[in-house]
Amino acid sequence: MSAEVTGFPPLSVSIEGGFWRRFQVLVRDTVLPYQWKAMNDEIPGAPKSHSVENFRIAAGQASGAYEGMVFQDSDLAKWLEAAGNVIAASPDGAPELAVWVEEAVDLISRAQQPDGYVNTYFTVKEPPGRWKNLREAHELYCAGHLIEAGVSLYRGTGNGLILQVVRRLADHVGATFGTEPPRVRGYDGHEEVELALVKLARLTGERAYLALAQYFIDERGRTPSYFEAESSAPGYAPIFGVKSLEYYQAHRPVREQMEATGHAVRAMYLYTAMADLAREIGDPSLTRACDRLWESVTRRKMYVTGGIGSSAHLESFGADFDLPNDTAYAETCAAIGLFLFSSRMVRLHDEARYADVMERTLYNGILSGLGLDGRSYFYVNPLEVVPAVCDANGSYRHVKYRRQPWYGCACCPPNIARTLSSLGEHAGHLNGSTLFVDLYMEGTISATVTGTPLTLRETTRYPWDGTIRLQLKGEAPSGLVVALRIPEWCPRHTVSVNGQPAEAPAGPDGYLRLSRRWSPDDVIELVLSLPVERVRADPRVRAAYGKVALQRGPVVYCLEEADNGTELAMVRLPPDAPLEPVERPDLLGGVVAIRARGVRGPDAEARRDGALYGTGSGTTAGVPKAKDLLFIPYYSWANRTPGEMAVWIRE
Repeated sequence: MSAEVTGFPPLSVSIEGGFWRRFQVLVRDTVLPYQWKAMNDEIPGAPKSHSVENFRIAAGQASGAYEGMVFQDSDLAKWLEAAGNVIAASPDGAPELAVWVEEAVDLISRAQQPDGYVNTYFTVKEPPGRWKNLREAHELYCAGHLIEAGVSLYRGTGNGLILQVVRRLADHVGATFGTEPPRVRGYDGHEEVELALVKLARLTGERAYLALAQYFIDERGRTPSYFEAESSAPGYAPIFGVKSLEYYQAHRPVREQMEATGHAVRAMYLYTAMADLAREIGDPSLTRACDRLWESVTRRKMYVTGGIGSSAHLESFGADFDLPNDTAYAETCAAIGLFLFSSRMVRLHDEARYADVMERTLYNGILSGLGLDGRSYFYVNPLEVVPAVCDANGSYRHVKYRRQPWYGCACCPPNIARTLSSLGEHAGHLNGSTLFVDLYMEGTISATVTGTPLTLRETTRYPWDGTIRLQLKGEAPSGLVVALRIPEWCPRHTVSVNGQPAEAPAGPDGYLRLSRRWSPDDVIELVLSLPVERVRADPRVRAAYGKVALQRGPVVYCLEEADNGTELAMVRLPPDAPLEPVERPDLLGGVVAIRARGVRGPDAEARRDGALYGTGSGTTAGVPKAKDLLFIPYYSWANRTPGEMAVWIRE
């Protein structure tokens, strides 16, 4: 293990305009106030949360019974993390938010037990059950999310009380678990605390938290199995029903795991922590494990939208290349987990391909989970929907074609809020004197490079336009190298400095590096071509065989009934059909849509004999007809009249 914890990277991006500013404002002004009301059970018709009330009861401020899932505390913790991000970005623009944060932090501090333990389920409902069911009870998961909230709030607001709470909680966890008796050699059923402990170590510089994260990662999957021993102990009471060890990624030590298995969200949080730890301690074996698992996820188990976890059965990964469209689970939280894993991998390796997946997931698999109104959500993100089938067939009960106001299991809504409010942390990274620009967003990049402050103003309409302009504000650090990501989808690019072409081809790592004697107000201009591309899947992806999806830049597109009528399965997009991007400021908050001339098969009503099946060529009347098609960004579907949707179209 390294002698010192690396600390938070001295780089941040303040998002001040463009595509993502709209969503930053939406989170601040609509999403977080709405979610606070939802967690206080003030949204008519929405499933009850009781999350805040559970803390009031645990704090002695109210009477009553615990309600909700065993992990209900994590909803409030994720909301607090998002609030910390938002307040940091606009300290004077969210006064009401600051009041709610203060109320919530006060409740949590009062609910904390004398030994540092915080969990309202076991404080209010089941006190004797503390730490008795690590496999299912989500105690360490809730602790992890609260620790992440504490880090965010302290960084964003300077709130010393929440930092004191989460440090006491982390110290309690460290006193409870470990290899030295009387500590318990256990680990969490739902991974999360590991990555949270790395964050806390970076904030505080305390190596004990990093060592605790390493313990949890190293202990996982050892023989004999802690989970098997725990679940066979007298008095063990299952909560959800004991699952296989693969479900928990606990079937073998993490360094020996060869493919992504089990519950997709749990896997992503584990892999994220593994990549974090590998970078901190310089562990080649852990890095190799991350590399293998990355390949398993992104080359064999990922949707074109960046969604993962294809199976509704246990919210899990399916077999390799088993990526059904209409029954896709693709939980929003799983996409967020892949985004976090990707963000760590790009820092671990300084390779653009990881940022490419981070970007794909962000613009499609994550953003699709939030309605454009900021008050409606998708837990599941299918790639094809027929409402009548969803209504009639119980196998599709997880698939929704109307966004939901809230969920009884509401892990995804506050997870989206904390992710979108923290994008500036993921937009770039530093390695020595090299500044890597990983995600293109309008705003200001602030960094400390080899001890010297650096400010770059970034202007762009990305992803609708491929021009990115970076202007140096003030002096540049000596030896500064600016590394610009050239996305894998971009066939052509140009770059200039102060209007003069720069000879700087992208390297094998996917970055274009610029190095020179920089002067104040130097301007870098990168222009990425944004053609509309036909995407085809590996032929082993049966659900997409013989079909194409459209992508422009990082944005994946779909057809929706509101623009194209019903029976989208009968639509074809010929290989030679022109594809025209069109600016639509009037549509879905302002998008670039794609117009195409497709072909539609004969209507079902045109069958001559009305038979369900027939032989010969005369059973269907009419001929295919030309059809004008309008593709919209996948993230924006289901924000109008409910109807059919399809990403993959027959070619």
